[in-house]
Amino acid sequence: MELEMMDRGGRVLPVLDLFARCADAVRAGKLIRRENRQDKEFHFQNWFKDRLAETGMHFEAGGRNSYPDFRMVELPVGFEVKGLAYPGREANYDCNSQVPSGSHNGRTIYYVFGRYPAEPDGETFPVLDLVVCHGDFLNADHAYVHKNRSVRAFGSYGDILIRDRKMCVAPTPFGITGGSAHNQTLIVPSGSPVDARFFDVGRLVRRETDKVVVGYSFDLKTNVLTPQLVANPSAGKEHVFKAYRLRGANDDAVQMRPVAAAVGSESEDELQND
Repeated sequence: MELEMMDRGGRVLPVLDLFARCADAVRAGKLIRRENRQDKEFHFQNWFKDRLAETGMHFEAGGRNSYPDFRMVELPVGFEVKGLAYPGREANYDCNSQVPSGSHNGRTIYYVFGRYPAEPDGETFPVLDLVVCHGDFLNADHAYVHKNRSVRAFGSYGDILIRDRKMCVAPTPFGITGGSAHNQTLIVPSGSPVDARFFDVGRLVRRETDKVVVGYSFDLKTNVLTPQLVANPSAGKEHVFKAYRLRGANDDAVQMRPVAAAVGSESEDELQND
């Protein structure tokens, strides 16, 4: 297999060549084709699928609610794809099926974020910018298993079921970094080997928080949600990543944003109505 990359576990990852194909396609003006105006989710996903097919590697595409969106057949690698309308909500996104992570069900997970015009003037439109990042850049916890649960006996007759559907809101690389907008950037754990096509545009450090949420309670009378926090045994641990671009691309440096700026300004009501 041409142009491969090894992860820290020694597994071959097809990330370098795939990223290069995506970045070259953006610069060559290969357009997203809109098949259905009502279904925004799959326009960019289909564009990425075409790039994946160009590699000649075997892969499987998941269904609407499966995770990740694309799974390599010969390699334990998966890709989760997120298209973001610009201008619009781009600092964070809804995690409907799975909390972001760099590992899932034995696979290394990479996230592919692409922005496209929010109001295109036709059925084809460009990819404005692109970030492919290791899932650990978004969340380094591999232990949590996402499951939905329910409780019955709600309502005056006791026959209404309440679903605890844990939809999370996670930051995007565009939200937590500066310098990634209007470029094509690859973000991988520090120490991951890259080939001569790539050059370094930033060292990114994510530091684990002092406390983590291990549960929550919701008061149906007051509509107050209360988190249960415990000390993080890995508090202060630093996870170091490197940002790369293809040679010939813009050399704008990529750096972490301050936490307050990275969170975004959307209110809870705005998130719910998105």
